[in-house]
Amino acid sequence: MDITLTTPALLFPALSLLLLAYTNRFLVIAGLIRDLHARYKKHPNRIIIGQLDNLRSRVVMIRNMQAYGIASLLLCVFCMFLLFAGQVRAGEYVFGLSLVLMMLSLWLSFREILVSIDALNLQLSDLEEKVAG
Repeated sequence: MDITLTTPALLFPALSLLLLAYTNRFLVIAGLIRDLHARYKKHPNRIIIGQLDNLRSRVVMIRNMQAYGIASLLLCVFCMFLLFAGQVRAGEYVFGLSLVLMMLSLWLSFREILVSIDALNLQLSDLEEKVAG
């Protein structure tokens, strides 16, 4: 495989958009946590506690998704530096590691989506209890 300076640069737009999406997810979840916390203080409810536990784990996942995404971007930049300096073999290894970190970030994103489905099911179970009750 021939790697040039432009090869790692191809990931920049994807990583930038990915990090923006992760930040948006984080901000939405932070707002939900604040809202649920206020609701729980007014009316304690086991469903709210379950939702808050779910959101806590999602926040940790999003933090890790962002960390892996940022590390991937940093390694892309470092790879470009190595290629610029004529260290092609080292640049290839760093670029490969950057791709692995990006895959980890994407895997965590997939897991976070699965966990968010659990939160929606918890919300639906509360509604079903009220309808059946």
